[in-house]
Order: sequence, then structure tokens, then C-alpha cells
Amino acid sequence: MTPGAYVLEYHLVNYRRTWRSSALSTLVMPLLTMLGFGVGVGAYVSGGVDGVPYLDWIVPGLIASTAVQAAIGEATWPVLSYFEWLKVYFAQAAAPLRVADILGGHLAFMLFRILLSATAFLGVAVLFGAVHSWWAPLTLVVSLMVGFAVAAPTIAYSSWVTSDSYLAILLRFAVLPMSLFSGVFFPIESLPLLLRWVAWALPLWHGVDLSRDAMLGLAPGWLGLWHVLYLLAWCALGWWLAHSRFRRRLVV
Repeated sequence: MTPGAYVLEYHLVNYRRTWRSSALSTLVMPLLTMLGFGVGVGAYVSGGVDGVPYLDWIVPGLIASTAVQAAIGEATWPVLSYFEWLKVYFAQAAAPLRVADILGGHLAFMLFRILLSATAFLGVAVLFGAVHSWWAPLTLVVSLMVGFAVAAPTIAYSSWVTSDSYLAILLRFAVLPMSLFSGVFFPIESLPLLLRWVAWALPLWHGVDLSRDAMLGLAPGWLGLWHVLYLLAWCALGWWLAHSRFRRRLVV
């Protein structure tokens, strides 16, 4: 095993002891969201969106949004606590581990949690009859990409702040607007032009568009390639920022 794999094993062992606390919400939240938005709100959207029933149209966006929410949840308070309260990162740095091993192992665990959440949501979507394409499993790959694109810079932010009050600011002024205005619940074409540009700049919209193409069996074309390259750029930039912050705090 590589050093990074041992760090991943550490997080998996911890999760084996605590998974029950999140198992219920992982299964119940997709069900409630599907009922509330897909079925409840969808009943008032006559004709669907672009000729697609609202439930079928919203599910891909919800899967991508769920991946982002899981990424944010794992990249905020756990990272801050490992620096400020539990000092786990400092203990790992005292062992023969590089900064890349510590960061990479924790990021790998975050991707594991993202994959679990997205898979649960896709499974609930199958039960609701909202999956009509054999390309639908590709939404899991998209979820990993958009989750990484959001988690990496969030880790950098969480390793920079020293109080969880700053995490609440991040959720209120960054995560919530991104979830609302990235095409998850309605087409961004209905937004003013300025907000559309904001949506295009955020990684979630690119993940939503890719997931929607996969779930509906549409060819993404050159725009799909742009989505992938843009998300990979966010991943690379986020990794660099997080690695720089970890090195500054852990390497004396």
C-alpha cells in the first residue's frame, strides 16, 4: 500500500465506526427531495421543461447538487477540526507521511462519501422511474468530478480559517447561492444575464449539464468537452491551493 492509501484506510476505519449516523440521512434525503421537488413541485409544472417531465429533468441536477453538498460537508468542519481541535493532521505529519499523502488520502475518502451519496440518489431515482437511459451511471463519474472540483478549494479555505464561523459564511454566501442558481431547479436561461454569467463560472452548473445529458441520453457534443475541461481546471487549481495551505501549516 502507498502512504496515501494508509491515510485513506484511517478515514475508512473511522467511518466504519460512525457510518450509522449518516446512513439514514443518505437514504431519506433523496427520498424526501424527490417527493418534495420532483413530485410535489413537478405537479404544478405543466408540460415539463423543454418537453421533459419535471421529475426527469430535475433528478440529474439533484444528483450533482447532492455530490456538491456531500463534498462541502466533508471538506469544512472535518478539515477544520483536524487542524484546530483534534490535531489529526499534525499527528499524521509527525509520521513518515508527505503533505500529498495526508491531503490525497483524505480527498480519496471524500470522493468515497460523494460516490455513496450520489449512488443512493441514483437508486432512489430508479425507484421513481426517473431513469430512462443506459448512460445514467455516468452521472456517478460526473458527481466525482464536480465533487472534487468543489471539495479541493473548500479544503484550502477550511485549512485557512481558524473558526467555524467562517464556514457558516461560506455556506450562506457561496454554497447556498450556487445550489439555487446553477440550473438544478430551473433553467438558468430564466435568470438575468449577470446571474447567468455567475452560474456559468461555478462548477456545479457544468456538473448539472453533464448529468442531465447522461440521464436523458443526450449527446453532450463539444460543450460536454468544455464542461469536463472546466471541471478538471477547478480540480487542479483546488488541489494546488489545498496542497499549498497544508504545506504552510504542516511543514515547519
